[in-house]
Amino acid sequence: MKTNNIFLKRFQIIILLFLLVFVGCINGKKEDNKEITTVEIEEAKPFFDLSLAEWSLHKRFNEEGVSPFEFARIADSLGFTTIEFVSQLYTNQIKELGFETVIDSLKKESEKYGLKNNLIMVDHEGDLADADLTIRNQAVENHKKWVDAAQKLGCQAVRVNTFGNNDPVIWAHTVVDGLKKLSEYAATKNINIICENHGWLSSDVPKLMAALDAVNMTNCGTLPDFGNWCIKRTEDKFGGTCVELYPDKYEGVKLMLPKAKGVSAKSYDFDENGNETTIDYAKMLQIVKDAGFSGIIGVEYEGERLSELEGIIATRELLFKVVQNLK
Repeated sequence: MKTNNIFLKRFQIIILLFLLVFVGCINGKKEDNKEITTVEIEEAKPFFDLSLAEWSLHKRFNEEGVSPFEFARIADSLGFTTIEFVSQLYTNQIKELGFETVIDSLKKESEKYGLKNNLIMVDHEGDLADADLTIRNQAVENHKKWVDAAQKLGCQAVRVNTFGNNDPVIWAHTVVDGLKKLSEYAATKNINIICENHGWLSSDVPKLMAALDAVNMTNCGTLPDFGNWCIKRTEDKFGGTCVELYPDKYEGVKLMLPKAKGVSAKSYDFDENGNETTIDYAKMLQIVKDAGFSGIIGVEYEGERLSELEGIIATRELLFKVVQNLK
């Protein structure tokens, strides 16, 4: 399997250091060089693997006319070895070619570039927490084909939406019902169903975690996102102005991590030193590390000032920079 470009450079450094140690041993300087080499190796290895979330390129695919089937090629050109799909970016292709053809094409492209497929973020297939039982059950059925697709692609999870009507009393029942029904099906395919803090009550973490505890299935977990903390907006789920934020995003991520099947490193903008302007990445990554997470962190740039490619690279470089200084 290919290695991230930055990992390759560090690996080359380690090999060079090893050779220096070997030569040093011959010259009777074994102990001094051995200690230096051990430190360098430990610093060079992050506690997580890295993937590219397709949403980082949504403008390119939705607005610039680039085919989303180019995702694997672009990810590979940037040095990524793992990718995360977004279902809504293939809406037109599914209408034109059919669902199975699209999934087969995605599999072919990822295999062509030797990439690992991690998860599918599913949108526009109905709300698993809808207050109407008929609509909720239909949403469960709509998601099943994506669970099948995840299995075919070799993914480990499907990210779902659990908005409901934003009434916490009603939502507490409906979200458990929808998640449990889909998770039961997904368990037969060895696929995880994961909930992101994606707005509304899904970003009210104590309520979300209580719901997942009620579902009580090992394949029903979370996808903590560094961003997305708006609980109430003036217009619908994503429109207008946010009028209520979850009070502590760092505590929110910490609460979600015990059931995490992945992590989403959201970013919006960066200062002159390469630090994210709205999220303390050092604090976030320390929380993730302290929780014992050692899975895949997805790069998800969602900013406006930098281009998508620049934002992706800036996010990745920040992750690698920060991880070297964690405790």
